[in-house]
Amino acid sequence: MNVVLIAPNIDATDVGETFVAHKWAEALSQLVNLTVLTFHRDGRPDPAGQLPHARVVSWPEPGWARRNERFNAMLKPAWPVFSRHVRTWLSAAISRGERFHIAHQLMPQAARYATPLRHFDIPYLIGPLGGALETPAAFRDEVASAPLFTRLRALDAYRFLHDPWLRASYMKADCVLGVAPYMRDVLADIPMRRFEPVLELGIDELAPQTPRLYEPGRCRLLHVGRGVRTKGLRDVVRALCHLRDLPGVTLTSAGSGEEIAICRAEAERLGVSERITFLGQVARHEVEALYASHDAFCFPSFREPAGGVLYEAMRHGLPVITAARGGPDWIIDDRSGMRIPVTDPVRFPADIATAVRQLAGNKALHNRLGQAARAKVSQEGLWPNKAMRMVALYEEIQEYADRARFDTKG
Repeated sequence: MNVVLIAPNIDATDVGETFVAHKWAEALSQLVNLTVLTFHRDGRPDPAGQLPHARVVSWPEPGWARRNERFNAMLKPAWPVFSRHVRTWLSAAISRGERFHIAHQLMPQAARYATPLRHFDIPYLIGPLGGALETPAAFRDEVASAPLFTRLRALDAYRFLHDPWLRASYMKADCVLGVAPYMRDVLADIPMRRFEPVLELGIDELAPQTPRLYEPGRCRLLHVGRGVRTKGLRDVVRALCHLRDLPGVTLTSAGSGEEIAICRAEAERLGVSERITFLGQVARHEVEALYASHDAFCFPSFREPAGGVLYEAMRHGLPVITAARGGPDWIIDDRSGMRIPVTDPVRFPADIATAVRQLAGNKALHNRLGQAARAKVSQEGLWPNKAMRMVALYEEIQEYADRARFDTKG
């Protein structure tokens, strides 16, 4: 199968979308004849050298697009330039007689970019798309949303209704992928042929199994994430005040940001500070040790599009307590964790505390959830498995497209 994959940036040495795009390309190149179209940057490793099993075609990313990395990551100002490159190259390749069975716009992850693939008679996919989650109304007084992000989300919603290029991109796509089922609702104003949820993140391997000595009433909770309100750390701190009768319930926080100081003050106010350890920013190898030394992963992030950190905890066999919203609500099921409805800043921590109490008092439940979490991420999260499922989707789409062409000719 000949597949053309487009993403503006692919780099195994980078982070975020750029790194994830490399992981997808690397895994897919083991299974299909993959052509990758991307930018390359001066001073960064050549994408072709990082993907030895793929044909990589790259163009220099405009220097002006990189002057502000935050702006570049958020708005992709060079997207029109990249789209023109893709359109020109694909037109020439098809004129030379090349045939692509599937085209896939893997990145950008935001749903605000019209695809150049709509101009070609090649079955194509877009995604996994993510983002676009609003802060729950009850939490808005505690969340300081950047005005730019708020305006961007409003503009995106307007364009989903009125931008003919953007609408055509999704209406013509043979399949639109979202990081979680909620993205179907985000794009509800656009009629789509097919939508499939596919988490964009994955893992390379399972962690070694660590024996955990269960003690009734003890539950060493771990929270890993940036120190921002939406990650739910403040709610875990508040939950501890509902568990005063269980002194064996403790919390370790790994992450930095302005929210950490607020959580420290909240812990002091509630009288639970002696049960919480704030580590700040932690090196990667130290985070791995934290997963191995704790009893449960408590990550009630209530505006989380994906939630790849859950995969990290699951690969260690940790039971998960998370929010029943966004990506976590799809990653975790009732067999692998506990999903807490996102209500308000008073009830939400109380419900988290109820879940922690159940884990701390039930060895069988703790072990069952942890084992199921590890099994689930093994099946769904390992990169080779994710790539095989993606190729199966490619084949299904190609077969349907070929059958439709035959019916049309007939």
